Amino acid sequence: MSGPARTGFFELDAAGLEAWCGARGMPRFAARQLADWVYAKGTVDLGAMTNLSKSHRDLLAHELAFLQGDELKSLEATDGTRKLLLGWPAPGVMLPVLGVATGRETECVMIPSEERRTACVSSQMGCPVGCRFCASGLEGVEGNLTAGRIVEQVWRLARVPGVGRITNVVFMGMGEPLANFAAVTDAIRTLNAPWGMGIGARRITVSTVGLPAAIRKLCGFEIPVTLALSLHAPNDELRRKIIPWAEYSTVAELLDACQEWFRKTGREITLEYILLGGFNDRREHAEELARVARTIRANVNLIRYNEVDGLPFARPDDHDVLEFQGILREAGVNTHIRASRGRDIKAACGQLRHESMRA
Repeated sequence: MSGPARTGFFELDAAGLEAWCGARGMPRFAARQLADWVYAKGTVDLGAMTNLSKSHRDLLAHELAFLQGDELKSLEATDGTRKLLLGWPAPGVMLPVLGVATGRETECVMIPSEERRTACVSSQMGCPVGCRFCASGLEGVEGNLTAGRIVEQVWRLARVPGVGRITNVVFMGMGEPLANFAAVTDAIRTLNAPWGMGIGARRITVSTVGLPAAIRKLCGFEIPVTLALSLHAPNDELRRKIIPWAEYSTVAELLDACQEWFRKTGREITLEYILLGGFNDRREHAEELARVARTIRANVNLIRYNEVDGLPFARPDDHDVLEFQGILREAGVNTHIRASRGRDIKAACGQLRHESMRA
């Protein structure tokens, strides 16, 4: 359904919201009141915003869009993981057509642990990288998400019953975050800001498949986020078999950019390594990965593969995973195995969207 264009609330930073309100004759403090209602109190119900005048609430109803997307599916795993499939309107359209897959769907996931509520968010609609093992890029990429639509994912996950405050955010959902640099960094500013989501900088992680120039650019970003490199193979030959974009940058070039990251920020890199049964999880791969990891200040995060229907890769054997970790630790590399979460709701990147596209 088409309609008049409305400004997206989450697209506005504090100064932008103040200017937007001022341009419509609202007092400057109305912007702070709005931000408090949405971010601190967690509501977009104008009827609840009783410290705003009725005339101002009527204006907001006609000119401000609090939520741009539409929740198409919501799933809960037996381990408490929650997953949302969101549909985003095309330009000039207020909402997607319900029940029709358009390619403009994205996923976001809330992963609970004892002390954390981690939001895993998407930065693009689909993914341009096309990793051979991942569902995110199977239908290609429809486009970038705006900063507001990235923030909206985190806000929506915090509103899921029983979730509460989001403590951590990882850009490990659909898309390559550094290929949408401006929107991702603007979203991080809102996620980190005291007037916004108030999430600590070190609790925000940007995961990239490896764009050396963009990693260097991120070195100058004023918010000290955590950087993760999706390495997934210890050498160029193996990496190019599973990551098409590996044709454009070598492992050595990526490590050089990561060295610059550490020199300029003082923060070590997390090397993400997805273990694909029988492909990159052998002893020789672990030994080579250990040599790679020791060239920079890094820790290694091992991820068991979650199978995707139609793709030829298998989940590794638990014994092989533990042996792989042991080899790295014996070599002095700080290594952890990420707990598998949400397998019963297909929580891995792009799986729910892929199924909706096939339905």
